[in-house]
Amino acid sequence: QVQLVESGGGLVQAGGSLRLSCAASGRTFSTYAMAWFHQAPGKEREFVAGISWTGGSTYYADSVKGRATISRDNAKNTVYLQMNSLKPEDTAVYYCAKNRQAGSLSPSNYEALGNYDYWGQGTQVTVSS
Repeated sequence: QVQLVESGGGLVQAGGSLRLSCAASGRTFSTYAMAWFHQAPGKEREFVAGISWTGGSTYYADSVKGRATISRDNAKNTVYLQMNSLKPEDTAVYYCAKNRQAGSLSPSNYEALGNYDYWGQGTQVTVSS
């Protein structure tokens, strides 16, 4: 069983930055790819960024490329999402998720919601204009 708890969300002005954290329980955290998704009101949950189990590979949605950095600290069982130059359209609930498959994955395995089996409760990010 894995529990994921996000934190770090809040209200920020456009152009500002936030660092989201996702603390995971469970001994096997370090062997799984992780990802961040977001869901805006009335919209579907979408992939934002993913990171391989080693942290050596990262993947981003086009909407955040150049503005977001995903990282992980396996010693602390934590995944991070640093977001800079925030825009009002980044406003959403941000969720972290654990991939179903252990070990190395092909890039195509990161974006689909169905490839993740554990989700956090989400943290709200609101960007004012």
